Amino acid sequence: MVSPSLRRRLLDGETVVGTFQLLDSPMAAEMAGVAGLDFTILDQEHGPLTAETCVAMCAAAQGGGAEPVVRVRNNSESEVQRALDIGAAGVEIPQIETVEHARAAVEHARFDPLGSRGLSPKVRAGGYTGSDDFTERQNEETAVIVHIEGERGVENIGDIVGVEGIDVLFLGPYDISQSIGIPGQVRDERVESLMVEVCDRAADAGKVVGTYADDAEMARQWMDAGAQYVAVSVDGTLLTRAFEGIADALGE
Repeated sequence: MVSPSLRRRLLDGETVVGTFQLLDSPMAAEMAGVAGLDFTILDQEHGPLTAETCVAMCAAAQGGGAEPVVRVRNNSESEVQRALDIGAAGVEIPQIETVEHARAAVEHARFDPLGSRGLSPKVRAGGYTGSDDFTERQNEETAVIVHIEGERGVENIGDIVGVEGIDVLFLGPYDISQSIGIPGQVRDERVESLMVEVCDRAADAGKVVGTYADDAEMARQWMDAGAQYVAVSVDGTLLTRAFEGIADALGE
């Protein structure tokens, strides 16, 4: 039996948990699934990862049981197309601030009739041979996740939620904090109130909300607020803290 796609699980109301990955390591991507996480976000925006390095990482994540999602560097046709052609289960598109940005994201990520993603079925996403239902299947299974990362995006959320083809509105608390002049203060009431506003507007529109959390406590807070797609911490941070724990426990 084929497991439901990440997109289908979200649309069916499931809550999924993953992490961000900056390490250029297929084994690290595999570990996310082995550990029981639902997805790992291969971050090309804030790390050294590229489409070339992410191919093996996608395969490794899938082998371990986690869905690979690629966060691209920007909202461009070539960035989004490459991320999806290599077989990612979804694409995260940063800095969506207007309805025009949101429509462009869908245009880049969806095939006709929903968009105009460049078509080559002979890619990893198409099993290298393609199929008659390739475009239909990709539209059905691919998760399109847009980042609402600033005050302007929150102000325009009423229009953004109405764009067909977007599956997840992903709230970036760090960028939101910076946009209102308190960079890094992600637990500040002003940041949280903007995030709650998006959660409420998304719920009214029947849209899935995602977000980043520094730790499990913060993740639970936003899951209780309605977030279904939650990325907890970053692989490098988790590994560094594990090393710190050993050093602290055994150091003189």
